[in-house]
Amino acid sequence: MARKKEYIEHEVIDKAMSLFWRNGYETTSMSMLEKEMGINKFSIYASFGSKDGVFLESIKLYRTKLQVLLDKLAASEDGVAGIRTYFYDFLEFSKDSNCGKGCLVSNTANEFGPDVDAVLKAELSKFTEEVRQLFADTLAQDETKDLAKVEEQADYLIISMLGLANASRLFTPVQLDHYIANIFSGI
Repeated sequence: MARKKEYIEHEVIDKAMSLFWRNGYETTSMSMLEKEMGINKFSIYASFGSKDGVFLESIKLYRTKLQVLLDKLAASEDGVAGIRTYFYDFLEFSKDSNCGKGCLVSNTANEFGPDVDAVLKAELSKFTEEVRQLFADTLAQDETKDLAKVEEQADYLIISMLGLANASRLFTPVQLDHYIANIFSGI
């Protein structure tokens, strides 16, 4: 007879996501996950398969939490101004009382080397491509931009977004304002 789970999966994944977000993928060990999630390794392996499985579920949850901002941008009819607002909304989203957490996806991408697990890399790439496409769709609201310009600026904005996520962990609000102003000065 199978044992009944004594935990709620989305609650333990929320704890794991916070741990990955604070400490990074590589630094987070199974014993750290066990302690943070409040369940034993057997339960972690039974429910999620591995550390990678826990991480993939954490990325899904992160995406769900960020969805409010993505939906706001998708509904915006403000073009570039809507994307600028998304940048500021993201800064608020990524704040933490103890440290600037940045972006779980960009933090993890910074850790990965050439031998990264293909499934993890694909999941991070999928996530960033979705955001990039949302930028492209928003830029395309400006009918004076041709498709090539929209694609070029969407690439620039997603790379700038990753830079902002990293910068938010270290720099002051004034410095971040300057960064964002410069990003949008040429768009």
